[in-house]
Amino acid sequence: MTHKIEISSKTIIFTVGLILLLAIIWLIKDLIFSLFIAFIIAGALKPSVSFLERFKIPRAIASFIIYLLFISIIYGIFALIIPPLLSEMIFLFKNLPEIVKTIVPKSNLIINFDFLTQNIPSIANQTLNFVRSIFSNAIFVTSTLFFGFYFLLEKNIEGILLSNFFEEIEINRIELISQRAQKRMSSWFWGEVILMIVVGTLTYIGLNIIGIKYVLALSVLAGLLEVMPNLGPIASSIPAILIGLSYSPIIGVYCVILYIVVQQLENNLIVPIIMKKATVRHPIITLIAMVIGGKLAGIIGVLLAVPTTIFIETILIESQKIYKK
Repeated sequence: MTHKIEISSKTIIFTVGLILLLAIIWLIKDLIFSLFIAFIIAGALKPSVSFLERFKIPRAIASFIIYLLFISIIYGIFALIIPPLLSEMIFLFKNLPEIVKTIVPKSNLIINFDFLTQNIPSIANQTLNFVRSIFSNAIFVTSTLFFGFYFLLEKNIEGILLSNFFEEIEINRIELISQRAQKRMSSWFWGEVILMIVVGTLTYIGLNIIGIKYVLALSVLAGLLEVMPNLGPIASSIPAILIGLSYSPIIGVYCVILYIVVQQLENNLIVPIIMKKATVRHPIITLIAMVIGGKLAGIIGVLLAVPTTIFIETILIESQKIYKK
């Protein structure tokens, strides 16, 4: 007995429309990234703007002051850290094959060090060029900064943008969900900043006490890779341990101990205090999000994986709460 499978015209139209929608989203993914980053920045700076408003400062002036201060601090940090960091990292990459040879003398039978020696500098330069390209992409940076300022300036941006498409009750619900998602991502943003600073500082102090080279590069790397939960701390420890082992086995053990201690302090003390409700509920979800983000959008996808997961999770949870009322 055979069964006929009938596909209605509505199903075909819906399928074609969904495919077209996904294709459009993929084409404008840079714009979506820009808007999402701006949304996070605006959420992180809103409490400061609200604080200035308490002193009768107009929102436009308060937003401009806070935003200008934020950009100045970011620029100052990059201007101070990036030049010495880049030179130290390039030197580290160039000397990495020799460091591995020192640890394992017969490793040249397994690893083609001539290939590494020739290509690691170029890989380092390509990495630096990628970082430069992000900041030199004037359209992306300018649009992100503009969107961030506009989101900060307008209190109820959702109502302004959606007033022609939804009724007031629906707009109020969307605004409530958006505010809660933005608040949670703001907590994640500042928690991540504090976490990076604390971990980087502890690593810097520890490596200086141990007494190995490339302390600045290794500590900044440890801080930056905190943006990738679970995998980041492990990845940042490998270069330090290799360099420590190139000095002596005992120095290598000291490096292992240092990174374990910092990791334990992070997991059991720092994260519970500063992150609280701003973390994703399960590490498996975080790992899956980072893999998907990396496949879809490369490095920027990995970096935005956690806040995107927090955003989606908050929308789903808050939507259920609101629509159950």
